[in-house]
Amino acid sequence: PSTPPASPGAAPVPPPDYGPPITNEQAKAVAAAAFAEAKKNNWRMAFAIVGPAGELVYFEKMDGTQMASVMMAQGKARTAVMFRRPSKTFADQYAAGNTAFTTFTEQPVASEGGIPIVVSGKIIGAIGASGGTGQQDGVAAAAGVSAAK
Repeated sequence: PSTPPASPGAAPVPPPDYGPPITNEQAKAVAAAAFAEAKKNNWRMAFAIVGPAGELVYFEKMDGTQMASVMMAQGKARTAVMFRRPSKTFADQYAAGNTAFTTFTEQPVASEGGIPIVVSGKIIGAIGASGGTGQQDGVAAAAGVSAAK
């Protein structure tokens, strides 16, 4: 769900707080929805689902997915949960010339495809998708997030 734009001078809305960790059952449902979206579009991808501390809860890789996507999916998921925002935020910042985040101790992955999973207003984990273009990774990850309950 998108947030309405803030009026000029309004304080930015903070990201949601962390909630209880995503369960294995929830993680499988998120991955299955992302997998189905990728399969429908003939994209070969890897999907990582992490809990609120960035720990891997569930992972799935489609046959034929490039090997680099295994680590990239996990990095995108960790970025989304640790920074409480989509990994695309960092790609957008990089494209705008802001590279200050590259000095962070916890290095974010500046690529679309990592999205926090929010249930009942709390971040319970995140999904990272990798293997397609950044936009394709984002579409598959969003399909996964939409299946979270």
